[in-house]
Amino acid sequence: MRIIIFAVLFLISFFSFSQDFTDYFSENPKVDFPVIEDIPFEYGEEIQYKIYYGIFTIGRGQFKIHKNPYRINNRGAYKIDVRAKTTGMVDWVAKIDDHWGGYVDTVGLVPHQAYRNIKEGNYRKYEVVNYDHNSQMLEVKSKGKNDKEFREPMYYEFPQQIRDLISGFAYFRSLDLDQYNVRDTINVPAFFEDTFYNLQVIYLGTETISTSVGDISAHKVTPVMPENKIFDGEDSVLAWFSNDKNKIPLKINAKLYVGSGGLEIISFKNVKYPINFVMTE
Repeated sequence: MRIIIFAVLFLISFFSFSQDFTDYFSENPKVDFPVIEDIPFEYGEEIQYKIYYGIFTIGRGQFKIHKNPYRINNRGAYKIDVRAKTTGMVDWVAKIDDHWGGYVDTVGLVPHQAYRNIKEGNYRKYEVVNYDHNSQMLEVKSKGKNDKEFREPMYYEFPQQIRDLISGFAYFRSLDLDQYNVRDTINVPAFFEDTFYNLQVIYLGTETISTSVGDISAHKVTPVMPENKIFDGEDSVLAWFSNDKNKIPLKINAKLYVGSGGLEIISFKNVKYPINFVMTE
């Protein structure tokens, strides 16, 4: 279960960092934040997912943008939460209830604060990451199951164009995927779990996929996976995002050495733009 959830969120982060703002900031040194002209979502959006392994549904996932605006670091911010938890019999055997969230700038879709509350069996971790865009330093505070207070914080310098899982997820949806050709490779700088990564994603074009909410035109992508003992072969993790201005993640499938799993959309509400449904006879 944790492997499947990790694959789902980590893949989202791959494309999250694909836009390179280096030239933009070097030409505009006094600009603190990029300006996203067309924000692809609005307050109150909610997307529900089922998490599956083989033919079995083993959990539920949710992406939620809170209805009210927030203010943090003297900037307007969206509050965004992502949850994934086991259900049914799996909940008795390997209970998981993970929660990721953050406050994301309403103009530049950059992170101001991120948090995650991980509950997996007896394992517990609560973490808060604070981003200071003036000093370009971030602070990571965490505590475990037996900690009453946060441990000594860690500090990292970051580039202005950095995004994490939550802000990256939001930012990805503003990208124009039509600009890429099939098999284009995109280099991805990323920050996750106290580590900076240099990842790659391959764009695989568009196709129509069937989901619980209907047949939808979708962009298809895959990360270039390093050699590992979890995912099986080339293009072992695939993701489909709606081929419209919303760029909603519709489905993610991970081919594992033992079986396959992933997630699929089961409902949505308060999306900003019409979804590109494909009518079938």
